[in-house]
Amino acid sequence: QVQLVESGGGLVQAGGSLRLSCAASGRTFATYTMGWFRQAPGKEREFVAAITWNSVITNYADSVKGRFTVSRDNAKKTVYLQMTSLKPEDTAVYYCNTNPPRISGWGKGTLVTVSS
Repeated sequence: QVQLVESGGGLVQAGGSLRLSCAASGRTFATYTMGWFRQAPGKEREFVAAITWNSVITNYADSVKGRFTVSRDNAKKTVYLQMTSLKPEDTAVYYCNTNPPRISGWGKGTLVTVSS
């Protein structure tokens, strides 16, 4: 069973940058399209970005397009989310999973707080 561990969150001022990482276990990581999701306080979890197994195709939520970049390293079984020009509305707990989400055991996520 694949397990996911997110890291890299923190407190940053508006306009700043952060790089999130998601380390996965399991043999079949390299075959999955992976995604990043986030959940802000009082809101539903939402899609942020996704990347195909071979990194050929990426897609993004409109709210982060042009500011966030998703990438992956299959040898390290890790997916990354580079976030720039951060806004207070990006404040949320960020999670990774396959896209669409198929791993029932979500990780604990990593908290990103953007101050204005």
